[in-house]
Amino acid sequence: MRTVTLDVRSLSDTLSDFATAWKSGRASSPRISFASPTLLFKVLTGKRWELLNVLTGVGPVTIREAARRARRDVKAVHGDVCALLRAGILAKTRDRKIVFPFDALRVDFVLKAA
Repeated sequence: MRTVTLDVRSLSDTLSDFATAWKSGRASSPRISFASPTLLFKVLTGKRWELLNVLTGVGPVTIREAARRARRDVKAVHGDVCALLRAGILAKTRDRKIVFPFDALRVDFVLKAA
């Protein structure tokens, strides 16, 4: 099962992990990092989470089909798809369909005392 992890971490931590993976020659598991919890939750809203839920395991679909499956307005889904594409959570196929290219999504972060 191919799982993508969304997490909150600094750029230096992300680059350090990249350097380690590069030196070892082994690919790390898919990960999309955000600089802050605020940014993560700005990108991964409730409606976008629901959209990802209906797209998981479906394969490439049009935005209209995604909206139909989510039972939402096409224009609103289009806006959410654009945000998820910019974040790298969704991808576009050559025939301009959208796809969630993972089998699962994991959100991983720790809330620490100030």
